[in-house]
Amino acid sequence: MMSELSARLAPLDLRISDATLLLLVSDRHDLTSSEIGKVLDIQRANMVPLLNRLEAAGLVRREPIDRKSQAIVLTEAGQDHLAKVKSITASFEDDLLARIPAQHRAHLVPALRALIG
Repeated sequence: MMSELSARLAPLDLRISDATLLLLVSDRHDLTSSEIGKVLDIQRANMVPLLNRLEAAGLVRREPIDRKSQAIVLTEAGQDHLAKVKSITASFEDDLLARIPAQHRAHLVPALRALIG
């Protein structure tokens, strides 16, 4: 399942972690790299190359919050990629759901939510 999603994101030159970060910061201007790392359970050593890759691609930038902190925010190109990520993930989720027999679909999502909640 994850390899299928990775393949769908590949034309955007994004990994699942990249897409997840774009989704997380989409409309936010207050999340620091350490806060993003905590939410996504990514260690600092892995956050640095992730953010460097997204910055180099022009998808995110750092924006001062105060004298000590910087928020990670989407650039215009990042917003464009985010729209494509949302479209890809929605299509992916629809395709996954289509694999579930119709009589079980109404119960699947609530059951999954109960597992993570």
